[in-house]
Amino acid sequence: MTTSPNTARLSNQVAVVTGASRGIGRAIAFAFAAEGANVVVNYASSSKAAEAVVAEIVEKGGNAIALQADVAQADQVDALFNAVMEKWGRIDVLVNNAGIARDALVLRMKLEDWQTVIDLNLTGVFLCTRAVSKIMLKQRAGRIINLTSVVGEMGNPGQANYSASKAGVIGFTKSVAKELASRGITVNAVAPGFITTDMTADLKADDILKFIPLGRYGQPEEVAGLIRFLAADPAAAYITGQIINVDGGMVMA
Repeated sequence: MTTSPNTARLSNQVAVVTGASRGIGRAIAFAFAAEGANVVVNYASSSKAAEAVVAEIVEKGGNAIALQADVAQADQVDALFNAVMEKWGRIDVLVNNAGIARDALVLRMKLEDWQTVIDLNLTGVFLCTRAVSKIMLKQRAGRIINLTSVVGEMGNPGQANYSASKAGVIGFTKSVAKELASRGITVNAVAPGFITTDMTADLKADDILKFIPLGRYGQPEEVAGLIRFLAADPAAAYITGQIINVDGGMVMA
């Protein structure tokens, strides 16, 4: 990506972004590349979309690779991080972004839909964090950023599984932040509200916008901007264990 050496705050660093083939993950990958990072665009099944992200980054002068892994599977997570270490020998930033929704009222929710969401949205965060922690502990440095959601803070009818998984990410973030802080590793979470992505495309905007003081959906780039700060800015080195909302004022603590 075209950027000057003075502003490339992630120059020569390695950043892994899970679920980076589209939506918020895609925007994060572009933001990191603009900061000079070597970006790992992880995907589960959308190889064409992931390679398109890589191609755009490379076309603009950045450096990126696409690596397939279902982060809900421990063996695939280990293979993912082993591949990154073989190529670059370090990992400086992990963004746990991969996630899905399988909505239904709790009385009609299938156990499979409950488990699939928990496995990817919460267990996937655990597996990737566990794998990268071993690397970052040896480096005595690193930044981990987890994607949660306003739904994990306030709940939402028809999303008991999604809400539970995202609430779990909040508790997980705070616990791991305390475990890793002594080695210079920060762990934070970002809680997007309603962002313009595939996941929100079928929602009735009029029913939602009345609860958002700014009166609009957010853009993936607005979430990526905060994540870029937490990952790249020296000023973020003293921020850990925090849950920061990007939601247009929807949830005010």
